Formats: sequence, C-alpha cells, structure tokens
Amino acid sequence: MADITEHEVEQINQANMSGRTPVMFIHGLWLLSSSWDRWRNLFEENGYSTLAPGWPDDPDTVEEAGEHPEVFAHKSVGQIADHVDDVVAKLSMRPVLIGHSFGGLLAQILAGRGIADATVAIDPAPFRGVLPLPISALRSASAVLGNPANRGRAVPLTYEQFRFAFANAVSEDEARELYDTFAVPGSGVTVFQAAAANLNPWTEAKVKSKNPNRGPLLIIDGEKDHTVPWAVANASYKKQRRNKGVTEIVQIPDRGHSLTIDHGWREVADTAVNFVRRFVKP
Repeated sequence: MADITEHEVEQINQANMSGRTPVMFIHGLWLLSSSWDRWRNLFEENGYSTLAPGWPDDPDTVEEAGEHPEVFAHKSVGQIADHVDDVVAKLSMRPVLIGHSFGGLLAQILAGRGIADATVAIDPAPFRGVLPLPISALRSASAVLGNPANRGRAVPLTYEQFRFAFANAVSEDEARELYDTFAVPGSGVTVFQAAAANLNPWTEAKVKSKNPNRGPLLIIDGEKDHTVPWAVANASYKKQRRNKGVTEIVQIPDRGHSLTIDHGWREVADTAVNFVRRFVKP
C-alpha cells in the first residue's frame, strides 16, 4: 500500500485546521490531481476546504510523468481506492467526494463504504452490474484493451486517441492544448478490471450501492462523451437509485469526456457546487 505523500499530509492538515467541510477531488485515468486546480479554487470560494490526493506513486507534474511513465503501471482499482480511503481516514470531518471518469468510479466505491457526506461522480467508469457496452466506449478503451500485455503497463494515449476519447466536443486547437497540458500515461490494469467486472464476482470494480450510509449522490454525464456515453452513466444511475438516499443524474449538453478540464468546466463545476450545497454546509 502506498504511503500518504508529504503533499497529501499538507492538504489533510490544512483541511483539518480550517474547520470547514472538506471536498476531496479524485482524478481519473490519463490525468493528474492538478487537473482539479480550478475546481478547488471554486469550492474554496464557496466556503469549503479542498484536497486532491493523487493515485499511488503519481508524479507531481505532466513533465515528470513524461520522464517516468513507468510509475503509473500496476495500479489497480482496489489499491487506488484504499489509498484515497487512507487519506479520508485522517480527516477530522467526513468529506464530500467528487471524481471524474475512473475517479467517478472510485468516488462511488468509497461512498459505498459509507465514508462520504455526499458524492458527485462525473462521467464515471462502469462498475460490476453496469451492462451497456456502446461502440464508442469500446473504441475509447481499445488503446489499452487492444493489447493484453498492456495490463501490466503504463499506457499513454496518442493525440488521436485522446481526441476521440476525451476531446471530441472541443475545437482542434483546444484539443491540442488539453493534450499538451493534462495528458499523462495511465495504468492499464484499471481498464482491464472495468472491462471484466461483469465476468468476475471478485472484481475490485464493484460498488456497494445499497449502503444506507452512502449519502446523496449526483451523476453528471456529457451528452457527447465517447468514453462514458449516456447509456453507461444512466445504467450506473439505475443501479444507484435503489439506494434509499438521494440519487440524481444530470446530462450536460454538447460536452465530451474533457468536460472537467476544457473551456466549459465552470458549468459542470457549478452543477456540482449547487448539488453539494443542498446537502452539506461548508
């Protein structure tokens, strides 16, 4: 199990000393925690304290990721969830969890453990029991699933793969900028775990969706998302709404998988802020 980093300890201490409700951001595959910087500023302006822990062994910058891509390999869904859970355990208050893509899956896993006051899952990767497999989702995952050896590798996306999977709903110039600014290699094993979740009863990609201590949950999905199309997000919602707690879903028009980092991030972030403020005071 990866140790909590000094940077994460600093964020924990700042959150605990603030006396404010912590909001924890969980990044997805092919991004770093710095992708949440603008979101953190917005939530802090709304009175919350914020944290953005990395996945185990994450480098601090995109440049470092390019120099040492091997550090991303072999990180499983369970390892990442446990690492974030360790960070949560050191907080003096129960957090709000916000995750994107695989971070959205991780947020739901942790909410299912009953450790969150509210959760927002944005374009969340599917968990066991989510059955739709749209062609665009399979194509997005083919960068990893196309080679079984990728299970043990750190897999980067080419620009063309990033353009289809993340940046299909923005201009060519913005897509290039997003790729250069944010894209890093990702752990191949996580994609294989999600793809095989419905074939493996012991999968780590499963969510305790009926836990009565789950708290309110919002799922946000981009209308034009190729990686997590509406059919996948809506199937996750249908599983989650069996919970006795509040469960909602919102579709953001004309947005792709890059909706948390592209020019329209504020609309998505405002949607999340408004949901959180309904249930959790700063």
